Amino acid sequence: MEALRKLRIMVRAAVMKLILTVAALLVGGSVGREGPTVQISAAIMAGYHRLLQVPLRASVIIAGGAAGVAAAFNTPLAGLTFAIEELADAYEQRMALLAMTTILIAGMVSLGLAGDYVYFGFVRQTMHFSGALRVAPIAGIVGGLTGGLFARMMLDIDRYKDRWIPAMRDQPVRWALLCGTVVALTGVSTGLTWGTGYEAAHGIIEGTETPYWYGPSKLIATLATAVAGIPGGIFAPSLSAGAGLGAILKAIFPDEPGGAVVLLGMVAYFTGVVRAPLTAVIIIVEATASRGLILPLFTAALIAHGTSRLVCKERLYHGLAQPWHAKLAAETKKAGKDA
Repeated sequence: MEALRKLRIMVRAAVMKLILTVAALLVGGSVGREGPTVQISAAIMAGYHRLLQVPLRASVIIAGGAAGVAAAFNTPLAGLTFAIEELADAYEQRMALLAMTTILIAGMVSLGLAGDYVYFGFVRQTMHFSGALRVAPIAGIVGGLTGGLFARMMLDIDRYKDRWIPAMRDQPVRWALLCGTVVALTGVSTGLTWGTGYEAAHGIIEGTETPYWYGPSKLIATLATAVAGIPGGIFAPSLSAGAGLGAILKAIFPDEPGGAVVLLGMVAYFTGVVRAPLTAVIIIVEATASRGLILPLFTAALIAHGTSRLVCKERLYHGLAQPWHAKLAAETKKAGKDA
């Protein structure tokens, strides 16, 4: 009965996150659909283990979350690499088969429901060696700095907002209202920062002229949405903000293929935010079928990874999970004393 109760709680939380994410998108919040997808996939995996009374390991939750990433963007390899990179310290070798099996099933279901599609469309452009040497380092440095800045601000606001703004202490509704006002003002003033940012990113990749301030504006809207406490993913909005960075890089390197330059900006900024370079490269390659750009993308991602550490030494997801780890440790300690 206890297992069933915990299952209901976990599934209910995942479903509520899905509903709230859809609501956030309807009102213009800068969130991605991968957030609730990851939550629900992890809840399903945990649910089966609890119902079958099989020991629940951390690797099960990670495999479920990886399947969610794979299904959200139709990028199976990115789901697997995200699981490995985010759990590098506690990675179990036997988890590989579990993760690959789960992602395979998620990919087949996604293929059956949505068909075979490339998330951002096919990018056939390539880049000469000399061009890659010029563009990739600049993209990596700028993307790493801006992505690291986003991660740093998100962690600092999450930890210190009560100290910085005492009036918001224990006032989640007021805080959400303040953040929502920032999102609304940014969206109304630009007209471009609503939602996941898919249309804007796709347009930039295709060569649509976009204002140079789109990338910074999308960063602000995504940051305000995320720190408000609204559930949802930051993958899609970060890729869109990275495309905005790519639009700036196109102006700096007008003689290079525009679509390729934009992808370098996307992979660099995304790496700067989540500090998962392999995941960043794979998700861009799978989402654009741009296999001819793998080496320039890796170059930009690795440079961005190193640069981001100069701004934010802590990885974003690890930092966000710290309060939950502390709470779990405290509850475990208390349970031990009570026993």
